[in-house]
Amino acid sequence: MRTSLRVASIASCGALAAMLAACGANPTLPASAPVATYPATYPAASLEYGRVTNIEYFPGGPVAGGINVPGAIVGGVAGAVVGDALSGGRSAATVLGGAAGAAIGSQVGRTQAPAAAVYRVTLRTDAGIVRTYDVPTTGDLRIGDRVRVESGVIYRS
Repeated sequence: MRTSLRVASIASCGALAAMLAACGANPTLPASAPVATYPATYPAASLEYGRVTNIEYFPGGPVAGGINVPGAIVGGVAGAVVGDALSGGRSAATVLGGAAGAAIGSQVGRTQAPAAAVYRVTLRTDAGIVRTYDVPTTGDLRIGDRVRVESGVIYRS
């Protein structure tokens, strides 16, 4: 009974440390959030027309959002176990070990899992709605082009 309680305590401390580590993440994307983002809720065969208003390039780098959640969870649990073992069961050391492990695990996972480069295409539809689409390449799209968006795919029109 005491062992299962200790394991549950360590696991919950590790999860808490991972969540706290996520609070310190700094996003790599600009703070000016677009009005609507893809994928939004569209009918199965939606069709919209509009004009490209902006194209931004985001090079590959750290995982978007700045945190690697699986790395933080594994690191948090491992840190909590090590903190508990080294302190002889003191809860403060277990929590601190979990927090340190989550931060280290997130950083290690972030440096090993780069995100792919992406182009963010912003367009204003004929209905006046601003939509953004993250695409791996822009093809022949340019700012000012008239486009047709059919089921989430952008075509020049």
